[in-house]
Amino acid sequence: MQNLNLQALEIFRTVAVEGSISKAAAKLNRVQSNISTRIKQLEQQLDKPLFLRHGRGFTLTPDGETLLAYSERFLQLSMETSEALRTGKPSGLLHIGAMESTAASRLPEFLSRYHELHPDVEIVVTTDTAGGLMDRLQNFDIDVAFVAEPVSYDWVATTPVFEEKLVLVAPNSFPPLEYTLEISGKTVVAFEAGCAYRRYLEGWLLDTGIVPGNVLSVSSYLAILACVSAGTGYAVIPQSVLDMVSTRGQFQRYALPDSLSKIRTMLVWRSDYKSAKLDVLKDLLPGFGDNTARDHITFTSR
Repeated sequence: MQNLNLQALEIFRTVAVEGSISKAAAKLNRVQSNISTRIKQLEQQLDKPLFLRHGRGFTLTPDGETLLAYSERFLQLSMETSEALRTGKPSGLLHIGAMESTAASRLPEFLSRYHELHPDVEIVVTTDTAGGLMDRLQNFDIDVAFVAEPVSYDWVATTPVFEEKLVLVAPNSFPPLEYTLEISGKTVVAFEAGCAYRRYLEGWLLDTGIVPGNVLSVSSYLAILACVSAGTGYAVIPQSVLDMVSTRGQFQRYALPDSLSKIRTMLVWRSDYKSAKLDVLKDLLPGFGDNTARDHITFTSR
């Protein structure tokens, strides 16, 4: 049997991840007929079917699952080998995934410094929920991710880099909230399911006996703050995000309990991923940041 071609493996992996020829072709900037031909050639070379074809797309056969695991290892090793044999200076593409709050309030300073020190590294930042980022990391769509703790996967390595304090914000149209149960039945404004901070909020509501009303899911913190300011409902926001925008007088702010006052943001990468680009990023990032809520009212329970 002929040796497997890395380009063919990249095409195979992309089809496996995307689940269809058309999506893989768009991602690889190739025509669909070329993708189909390369998959057929690979199956003929291995003398095994790699995909089950159905109306909704492609799913992997057991042999395809085996090849996918090896493909990811081969492609990763190829990238690391090329990087190691270059001049020794970090270069190439670094895909970073981050929660929106981290991308907006924490990363710009460090990414600017990174670019200044190593202009040959092209950095691409993708934002998603914590759950979505972990899926992207496992699928090799990103190299590293910034997600809120806890991170309990055995295939990743982690290090804490930032510390966040969550603050509850409520419309000015709400009466002053002295006791937690006063927000029972009110609408929650939050990111979609999979957001780490939304999980923290839901856990806190459950622990304190608060019954939320409707949940309005939006896709950005600016949209969340706009909805709160308009009187739609309440939300939980990292203090670092509030520090970035002019919010004084637009809504009420309340400090949450100690269990939500020191939530760490972790830098996460696949444990088998080694790269000079990653080493530079880890060297630039701090330990825990100092981030305290200001101008808030203590929020107690009864």
